[in-house]
Amino acid sequence: MNLVEILNRAADQAASKKFLVYEKDSLSFGDFREKSRRFAAGLKAMGVKKTDKVAILLNNSFEFLIAYFGTVMLGAEAVPLNTFLKLDEIVYILDDSKTKIFITSSDFSPVLKDFKSNRMQALTNIVSAGPLDALQYTEFDCVYRDEPVPHISINDNDTAVIIYTSGTTGRPKGAMLTHKNLISNVESGISAIHISKNDRFIIFLPMFHAFSFTVCVLIPLYCMCHLTIIKSIQPFGKIVKALIKDRITIFVAIPTVYNVLASKRFNKFLLGLYLKITPLRVCVSGAAPLAAEVLKKFEEKFKVPLMEGYGLSEASPIVSVNPLDGVRKAGSVGPPIPGVQAEITDENGVILPLESIGEIIVNGPNVMKGYYNKEEETKEIIKDGWLYTGDIGKKDKDGYIYILDRKKDLIITNGMNMYPREVEEVLYSHPAVADASVVGKTDLSHGEIPIGVIKLKEGAFATDTELKKFCRSAVAPFKVPHRFEFWDELPRTGTGKVLKREIRRIINEQR
Repeated sequence: MNLVEILNRAADQAASKKFLVYEKDSLSFGDFREKSRRFAAGLKAMGVKKTDKVAILLNNSFEFLIAYFGTVMLGAEAVPLNTFLKLDEIVYILDDSKTKIFITSSDFSPVLKDFKSNRMQALTNIVSAGPLDALQYTEFDCVYRDEPVPHISINDNDTAVIIYTSGTTGRPKGAMLTHKNLISNVESGISAIHISKNDRFIIFLPMFHAFSFTVCVLIPLYCMCHLTIIKSIQPFGKIVKALIKDRITIFVAIPTVYNVLASKRFNKFLLGLYLKITPLRVCVSGAAPLAAEVLKKFEEKFKVPLMEGYGLSEASPIVSVNPLDGVRKAGSVGPPIPGVQAEITDENGVILPLESIGEIIVNGPNVMKGYYNKEEETKEIIKDGWLYTGDIGKKDKDGYIYILDRKKDLIITNGMNMYPREVEEVLYSHPAVADASVVGKTDLSHGEIPIGVIKLKEGAFATDTELKKFCRSAVAPFKVPHRFEFWDELPRTGTGKVLKREIRRIINEQR
């Protein structure tokens, strides 16, 4: 089964049922398929064919989903872009993926103001929902065509989407997820959370994120559920109103949101009234570690189970989740979802006994095909069908997984992945910086926050504010260190490598 067949099944069986709600507009399953089909016809007229890449830089909207499914209807491959990226980061992904069509909106006009299409080797057209200054583009609504879309043979193992995730060189790599990867993950997720067609979802986390798209878009489509779309997490009042008005039953967020809700003071009468009338039956947390005390405080306040899971883009993304109708262990991310195996290995890839600490490896139909045009990097991370996650953890006697650390230096802040070397390379280009290291500091609100440690050149001077401004000009805002510390020396090994482990320890021991 592929994504197009999932959409067709929903449109055939529930054509008139309301699927999507965005502000005052709505689309039934039948309406959504028809718009996606007409958009696919327009993409075909632009020359898009099977295996071509279509990049999507859009906020949460009907247009994002129509562009995505219009793309896969042609057997082409969607490339969703992180909406927080800077121009150079966007250009790199468009070029690396050999994107043919770039779909965006006027929301991104400021970041695209110096965009030059000739920097991308394969780009032929830009499509925009709204005006883009000084760029030649086709208006989104002008892409739609009433021409028939020929049947495209789509194999389960064909790539559906390429999700760019941080890599060991500091440059992102494109994880190729097949139709089979995504649908197997959806089916396992449905089994773990017990979804029915009567459930009602809300999505306010960015659609470009693997976690939110699988859980909040593909699962509702598969089960023919209602989905309310919120453009972004701010203002949060919009989300609260939608929860009540649209009678949401499944709430999916990142730890930052649950921490805010658990800590916020609510009017006791209004909170009590909401708890009496709400049909909300389960909350799901993912994309970053959830503090045990936040889970406890949230459940005590809102009287609803909060399920924490674990995953990564390369696994489509769900690997494990604490069960809804079973033991939920604080500090654990639960057992692997149905159909997925997880083991703990030593440095030589030997599987370790229970309770041993080592690298988590994953096997199952959710494991990606590989990194796009990165054969060597793929061989490093997938060995004999097992995905080496780079995460350090252990498994208890019940098969529950505990994440203890990351083998990689990847920092996850508010569910967003950032690789320190990318920021360090920017810092090294500053005239006053002699040495630089960026590490993650555990933070209750954000999961982790990046902290920069700097050694200045002799006689040079720089401030925290200056370095933040310097970084903001080159990388996405979430990658900018929250603060900088200035040290006389950075600790190093005997061979001269920076001891990040030691820097991370010192930073995390600070109040």
